[in-house]
Amino acid sequence: MAEGAPADGARPALGRGRLGNWRVSHGRLGYGRLGYGRVGTVRARLLAIALLPMLIILPVVLLVAVGWWTRQFDRLLISKVQGDLTIARQYLDRLMERSDETLHALGDSVAFEKVAQAGDPAALATFLNTRRAALGLDFLYVLDARDALVAAAPPGARPDGTAVTQSSVVLRALDGKAGSGIDVFGAATLARLSPALAERARVELVPTPGAVPTTRTEEVRGMVVQSAAPVLLAGDHRGVLVGGVLLNGNLDFIDTINDLVYGRGALPEGSEGTATLFLDDVRISTNVRLFEGQRALGTRVSREVRAAVLGEGRVWLDRAFVVNDWYISAYEPILNSAGQRVGMLYVGFLEAPFLALKRAILASVGVGFLLVALVTIPILLRWAAGIFRPLEAMNATISKVEAGALDARTGLTGPADEIGRLAHHLDAMLDLLQQRDAQLRQWAEELDARVAARTRELEAANAELAAAQRQLVMSGKLAAIGEITAGIAHEINNPVAVIQGNLDVARELLGGAAGPVKGEFALIDQQVHRINIIVSKLLQFARPDEFAGAREPVSPVDVVGDCLLLVQHLLARSEIEVVRHEQATGMVLMNRVELQQVLINLMVNAIHAMPAGGTLTLTVRDGARGGQAGVAVAVRDTGVGIAPAQLARVFDPFFTTKGEGGTGLGLSISYTLVERAGGVMEVESAPGQGSVFTVWLPAASAHGALENAALLG
Repeated sequence: MAEGAPADGARPALGRGRLGNWRVSHGRLGYGRLGYGRVGTVRARLLAIALLPMLIILPVVLLVAVGWWTRQFDRLLISKVQGDLTIARQYLDRLMERSDETLHALGDSVAFEKVAQAGDPAALATFLNTRRAALGLDFLYVLDARDALVAAAPPGARPDGTAVTQSSVVLRALDGKAGSGIDVFGAATLARLSPALAERARVELVPTPGAVPTTRTEEVRGMVVQSAAPVLLAGDHRGVLVGGVLLNGNLDFIDTINDLVYGRGALPEGSEGTATLFLDDVRISTNVRLFEGQRALGTRVSREVRAAVLGEGRVWLDRAFVVNDWYISAYEPILNSAGQRVGMLYVGFLEAPFLALKRAILASVGVGFLLVALVTIPILLRWAAGIFRPLEAMNATISKVEAGALDARTGLTGPADEIGRLAHHLDAMLDLLQQRDAQLRQWAEELDARVAARTRELEAANAELAAAQRQLVMSGKLAAIGEITAGIAHEINNPVAVIQGNLDVARELLGGAAGPVKGEFALIDQQVHRINIIVSKLLQFARPDEFAGAREPVSPVDVVGDCLLLVQHLLARSEIEVVRHEQATGMVLMNRVELQQVLINLMVNAIHAMPAGGTLTLTVRDGARGGQAGVAVAVRDTGVGIAPAQLARVFDPFFTTKGEGGTGLGLSISYTLVERAGGVMEVESAPGQGSVFTVWLPAASAHGALENAALLG
């Protein structure tokens, strides 16, 4: 410990402005040379070097990788559903090709040729019905070259003269070209093909959220895969063999597509594939479930998908809301034999399991990152701490020294590296600084003591001088005002007395003849009386001691009540509400008439400040001031208020805000009376917010005790 230093290490504060910001140039050590800002920068850099790869670079790389993987995952789902749609479309195409091949083989068969050449329509109809059932066709008929019906199956079918015979497939076959296609037939056409087809094709529409609004309640049209092949009839006449299958409600067809596309193991557990055939935007064959065990026949596709596929002819490859859930979906338009868009083919699978899988993978990546961060960040921070902790210790030591604790030391005993050697050098310089500081502080204390003593002497002298100056100024003002006021009062009283005397002489001489001017005489009496009152106030202000009455203990609450009675005539002529709060219990020592004069003056001023009415609040409460008990009386109005420039002059003699209606002596005399009683008068006001005048007077017991003490002294 340095010589002369206190045992507890405490240091007295140096005098500000003289030695508080000194520097020790010896050894090149100055305050602020190792400030925290530079150490903080090193710490921030070390932490950045340690944590930047783990907390910023690696998360950014992970985010980029996860984003790329997410896009690839979504593309993979779209690619899969696109492949599923390709399989479904190929199956539908193969179905039409097989129908074409089957019908062509039937037309070229020996059995058909034999029965057709026989020219017996009944036998041909029986043959066609037998082959229709065997081939799984819903209808089968023969037309001649003139588009006339030769024979048809099932029994009762009569397709001639209908839209069936105008199908592009049939027309091409009449020209000698076999083929297949998809056509949409109305209910009447279906009934002509087979009495049962119209009923099979009918589907009741189910209200579907998101679909295009419609007034239809059912779908009665039918989508048919129709094939036609040229044949030879009796007499080697040319004809056409036509057959077809109704796709409405054809669950075997749609389930076969679903089995081909979404067989066992094609989708992850929890997902399910669906396939649907649409006529326009209505599901006429589907394995999508509306309820448990009930297929969603009659439901409709969403507005967006309809516009894209049926309206624009595009293939939809995206997620879509299917009946009651989100699916990764693929839709493509179905064209009839004339090349018109008449429906859609759909395949898709539930999105939820894939979303769950995606979230699980992302969660595992996030958890893995957090685990790696939790393991590596403490290690990195420990390495960084081994560098910046010694620097922080030196910075803290410098801060303590700057605060006055010159015995503070780093106390580092770590490895003797560059930072350790720097800490030892710092401790050595602080030892030298402490020795120099002890000497400087001793000199500073002596100098501060001398300066403080001289300062106290000067402050006391200045205070006495200021008080004497204020007293002299006030005495001079009062003396001048008193002399002027006494002279003015004397000069005014003489002519006023002459006026009053002559007025009395005139009234006596005129006697009864003074009746016509009686009012004018009374007005002169009033004005003379007013002049006497003004002169009395001037004399009371100029020579207050001559007018002072005997002081006695009075209750401010009682005086407030008496004053209200005296100003009642003014309150009656205005719309002013009086609110009283009287909680005071103490007495004050003041002449009762003088206190009435003060309070009445304040109340009258408050009434004049509220020409349009308002609230006059009178508050009397006990309140100490400067440790001395007393009573405060507050007179508050809601009037026009007082401007800040005028507020500082309200207690000056002859200053008034009432124009010609005021003398400017009321508040000045009131202030003098209160001050002579040992009290204080204060005012608070703001324009438009009213004013409050507060009169505080010492309690009678306390005031009497002070006077007795003064007398005994």
